[in-house]
Amino acid sequence: MKPEFRFAERKDCALILQFIADLAEYEKMADQVVATPAMLEEEIFERKKAEVLFVLEDGKEVGFALFFHNFSTFLGRSGLYLEDLFVKPEFRGKGYGKATLKKLAQIAVERNCGRFEWWCLDWNRPSIDFYLSLGAEPMSEWTTYRVTGDALRKLAEE
Repeated sequence: MKPEFRFAERKDCALILQFIADLAEYEKMADQVVATPAMLEEEIFERKKAEVLFVLEDGKEVGFALFFHNFSTFLGRSGLYLEDLFVKPEFRGKGYGKATLKKLAQIAVERNCGRFEWWCLDWNRPSIDFYLSLGAEPMSEWTTYRVTGDALRKLAEE
């Protein structure tokens, strides 16, 4: 069966949050989810800071991808950044993850993006092996830095 896709609509904010919560549980980070449906509605649908694509089986959402555009100064073009991809455990092994990545790659090409990229947790070996099988390359020479909470506020005040 060929998977179907649909872009999220404003009415889907609670469903998007459920997928985020399920992903956070899988990644052992459930305690870090502070998003609410109202926050998602504001950021995704009002401010247009991200997009969500659902993968469907028989018209039912079985996975999601949240993505947005970034920009490469070296390429002089935008890129597509995949923040989250999650397929419900009972639907894994059916090709939905690969189909979703393929669909996102098609969107990136249609939008003339210079690249398509994402992060993966170091311990997530099944996903790493899967991404490598698709031709993705790890960016091992880069280290991600993050400033949040009090440190972010302090930096903004300095």
